[in-house]
Amino acid sequence: MIPAILIGYTVGSLPIGFLVAQGAAGIDLRRAGSGNVGAANVYRTAGLLSAIAVMLGDIGKGSAAVLLAGGGANAVAAGVAAVIGHIYPVWLRFRGGKGVATASGVFAVLTPLPVVLAAAAFVLVVARTRFVSLGSIVATIALPIIEWFTPGFRAVDIGATIVAALILFRHRSNMERLRSRTERALGT
Repeated sequence: MIPAILIGYTVGSLPIGFLVAQGAAGIDLRRAGSGNVGAANVYRTAGLLSAIAVMLGDIGKGSAAVLLAGGGANAVAAGVAAVIGHIYPVWLRFRGGKGVATASGVFAVLTPLPVVLAAAAFVLVVARTRFVSLGSIVATIALPIIEWFTPGFRAVDIGATIVAALILFRHRSNMERLRSRTERALGT
């Protein structure tokens, strides 16, 4: 299991958002916009095409970590480690993204149906409110709940719950801004 965790963390810690923004627009995401290295900040600072590339790259690294680890508990451990690597990448002094896209890639491989349902919730919330953070929070809460009610490997349920807790922890400032009505909407 240790090799799977190391593979997952290493793959997850690849700072795709940082590299894309730096290469496409010469922007250091840690000093621009929200300071986050995820797709939403890339969208605000480097544009839509760069943000799409980052989102796909982050989803891809989550999927790759699971696939490289093989199956069973190793795959779940690698997936959780990939999300941790994305959130706390050694390359960026442990200041990474919020983990939503990477988690999407992880669980798209481990448990596709709950991911589709959580993604639908994300899309509906963002379309209705224009708050990516709120869509991310709703999808993050929905995924483990749906997963626990889906027949399958119990380790995936536990992994989804751990990852949801990490992502919600990373969104605590967004939650505060949503509560105080100071969160930035998509396109603003």
